[in-house]
Amino acid sequence: MTEGVKIHQDAATTSVSRSRTSSLEAAETDLVSEEPDQEEEESSSAPEVQHPSTGGAEDSGGGPVAPDGGWGWVVVAATVLVLAMTLAFPSCIGIFYTDLQKDFQASNTETSWVPAIMIAVLHACGPLCSVLVECLGCRSTIIIGGILSGLGMAASSFARTLVELYITAGIITGMGFSLSFQPSITMVGHYFVRRRAFASALSSTGTALGMSILPLLANYLLSSFGWRGSFLVLGGILLNCCVCGAVMRPLGAKPKMDTRTGQTNNRHSKLKINCLSIPHEREGLKGRLRATLSTVMSFLSRHMAFDLLYSNPYFCAYALGVSWMMLGFVVPLIYLVPYATAYGMEQDRAALLMAILGLINITVRPAAALVFGLPRFRGSHKFAYLFASAVLINGLSSCICGTAASFPVLLAYVIVFGFSMSLIGSLLFTVLMDTVEMSRFPSALGLISIMQSIMLLIGPPLAGMLVDSTRQYAYVFFACSISGSTAGLFIMLSFYWLDRQKDRELKSSFTHKDTNALKPSIKMTTDCDYSPVPLHSNSVRDMETDV
Repeated sequence: MTEGVKIHQDAATTSVSRSRTSSLEAAETDLVSEEPDQEEEESSSAPEVQHPSTGGAEDSGGGPVAPDGGWGWVVVAATVLVLAMTLAFPSCIGIFYTDLQKDFQASNTETSWVPAIMIAVLHACGPLCSVLVECLGCRSTIIIGGILSGLGMAASSFARTLVELYITAGIITGMGFSLSFQPSITMVGHYFVRRRAFASALSSTGTALGMSILPLLANYLLSSFGWRGSFLVLGGILLNCCVCGAVMRPLGAKPKMDTRTGQTNNRHSKLKINCLSIPHEREGLKGRLRATLSTVMSFLSRHMAFDLLYSNPYFCAYALGVSWMMLGFVVPLIYLVPYATAYGMEQDRAALLMAILGLINITVRPAAALVFGLPRFRGSHKFAYLFASAVLINGLSSCICGTAASFPVLLAYVIVFGFSMSLIGSLLFTVLMDTVEMSRFPSALGLISIMQSIMLLIGPPLAGMLVDSTRQYAYVFFACSISGSTAGLFIMLSFYWLDRQKDRELKSSFTHKDTNALKPSIKMTTDCDYSPVPLHSNSVRDMETDV
């Protein structure tokens, strides 16, 4: 009997082990069958997270890691030069404003369209820049932008009408500026993670460098060669963006994929295409419309990030506030020199004010970069409030310029405006990087650029219409003051309200967890893990007791 009982026990244990091994094998086969789909999903979503040509730095899946130094400092230096030649360039157009107006016999409104189109196209080509970065990489995109900007300014020196100047100096040059500066900012964001605030603020000194040098250079060229010769020389200077783009080395190359996995993925993709093509052929026109609509929506979400406007309230508030700020942010840079010369100031002293504005930016922006790079500011969410305060001060400072046109008053205005402008330029991209994920930064920057371009396009012509109707430049600066101050208040109050709402949600979740922890656990058996025992083991135990 004992031997029979042992035989029954061995049979029971072997049956249990066989059942367990069969269940494990079934689970493994399920996992293996699900792996190709997961690999296809990862391969399809990989370009949205990281593109190797852009130098993705925060890839946690074994990709290249941001060095936070090394060749990144060369990238920062190249970005400084690119921003000096692109973002700061429209500020020197005010030097040629009066000569263009006299040569073409145009009004303030017609002449102001030249810098307005240039600045608007500079920001409006964000989605195009994002597509080129994905297809060609940052280095090639910057070189293409340098070629376009140089050729556009060189061709504008031969313009005979304002319409030709709109096309050459406005559209072509502005498009080249956009293709140069946006990939440079993206490369800095990929090369730095820990020191991103410091690197972003340091690279923004390029705008200050250009604002301090380009007006003096433009004034010298204007007195020596006229505005046509000046545009030709400036076009040659802008070709140096190609040299800066050549040093934008990507972080890593595209990893090689196994041939077997590539073949299996190709098979799965072919099967999916064949399966999808059948219902599209059956549906006809409706299927094609749905397919085109889905591709358009995926393109917009990938390169313009429209989904962030309703999924990320911080980004929505920031985008609206920055766009409203841009309505009057660039207008004082365009009308400061005409305003000063209209009240009897010499052209050299008016250009000196623009140079002082650039020198203040050069002094303040590196200091701001050092302060924002301190350990106490790393990972801080106070950058948005500092940015909003700077926007508010910048808007209120325009009231100083509207009071009088004397050199001491305009010098005081330039100091306050330059200090606040330095903080805005140092924190503009840093706040955006803190608001959205780095993988969505290029598309978010493209969307904000589109929104800014609308305001930058209508801002200078509206100011020109105001000057033509009132014959007073002071009203332009008062209008800019209203735009900047309201934008700063909107960003500050919006972020404060969103932070309070987020704190309330966190507190309510913590209190809910505490109340659940205090409740006594009544169901003891449901929380315990147990393994089911086969029924035939009970019969074995009964046989043992009988024995």
